[in-house]
Amino acid sequence: MTSTLTLAEALAAGTVVLDGGMSNQLESAGHDLSDELWSARLLDEQPEAVTEAHLAYFRAGADVAITASYQATFEGFAKRGISSDRAAELMALSVESAREAARRASVSRPLWVAASAGPYGAMLADGSEYRGRYGLSVDELERFHRPRLEVLAAARPDVLALETVPDADEAAALLRAVRGLGVPAWLTYSVAGDRTRAGQPLEEAFALAAEAVEVIAVGVNCCAPQDVEAAAATAARVTGKPVVVYPNSGETWDAEARAWAGRSTFTTGQVKGWQQAGARLIGGCCRVGPDGISGIAGALRAA
Repeated sequence: MTSTLTLAEALAAGTVVLDGGMSNQLESAGHDLSDELWSARLLDEQPEAVTEAHLAYFRAGADVAITASYQATFEGFAKRGISSDRAAELMALSVESAREAARRASVSRPLWVAASAGPYGAMLADGSEYRGRYGLSVDELERFHRPRLEVLAAARPDVLALETVPDADEAAALLRAVRGLGVPAWLTYSVAGDRTRAGQPLEEAFALAAEAVEVIAVGVNCCAPQDVEAAAATAARVTGKPVVVYPNSGETWDAEARAWAGRSTFTTGQVKGWQQAGARLIGGCCRVGPDGISGIAGALRAA
């Protein structure tokens, strides 16, 4: 069911379970995501598949669904010949697809929808979201992000997920872009060790969000599981806000081959350590599927 309890209120009361990777769930259902729009292409071509993916995670124990709009931008859709009006419809549809899954889930616990806004590099589809440093100013990045954030906010998600941010400069742009939208946000960096992917110290990167009233949680996503605990502790100490963490499986994305390499290092045994470090919103990112989320939910609800 959808909830009258806000996500911020739920985080103040305890720990909330996030979903897992959208792309791997769609691929496991037989969908080809090899083009530049990634899962956002299915919003146009097979939106029911997106709803079914969300439903699988709700049934696995997730309380929050992250929409399939990570790669959804006006610029990215335009490359495929999709008009601005239709692009806006598809972004709004990403929120409605998650809402529909919540309705179908038929569970008694509260459920929420987070509208994903990926970094500028996601639109480039060249792996630069794992590097940052695009050569754009904060003002230019704000102008890129604001129009789609306005569309996503108008669809009334429970929260905007400003996610996989590789660069503190882009975080600054996103924090400016969400002002006045009337929807809370979380901010998560993609990190390597104790730094952003662009190389900035996490203390400085997290500090940007400390005074942002729109931001209800700060943390990391799409990083190696072993980087989560220290990052979560830093986020909690620097911002005083609830921490959100959803690492990938530990495998590495090969942008040239557009494939994952290496082995998984994600285990549900790590979850309690993340919670003890301050994490209140916990899930998985790429290559973490419903089984992984079921394990997280079980570990958290057993406490």
